[in-house]
Amino acid sequence: MQDLSEARASVERVKGFFPAREALRWSIIRAPDDRMLGHLSLFNFSEQSGRADIGYVLAREHWGQGFMREALTAAVDYAFGSMGLRRLEADTDPRNAASVRALERLGFAREGLMRERWQVGDEISDTLFMGLLAREWRERKIHLGRGCP
Repeated sequence: MQDLSEARASVERVKGFFPAREALRWSIIRAPDDRMLGHLSLFNFSEQSGRADIGYVLAREHWGQGFMREALTAAVDYAFGSMGLRRLEADTDPRNAASVRALERLGFAREGLMRERWQVGDEISDTLFMGLLAREWRERKIHLGRGCP
């Protein structure tokens, strides 16, 4: 976003996601000063298939500080716990090594590469699809000694 009006428009658009059952979006906030650092979303729900997509954004100056890992862990717990989903999917740029690592640390597996899938402005990029199953998440949490959601 380039200016405050874009941020305000985004917030207004997002306000309708939950009531319309289109998506859930959480803000990632730094507790001491209540500063918004980014957001995380669950969207593209398929009730019949028990799946959703997961997506996230974090301001660059906060990368590598554990904020996204904490937020992703909470969202995955919620998706596989309270929401009862069976599968989460992530569509990520394979050049974004930090994002790929963040997902892999949680147990997401690389499931496929689609070449030249997206065009944003003049840039064309590939997509790496990654997926995580609820049973894998539960097994991982038991293995790590954290119990199950």
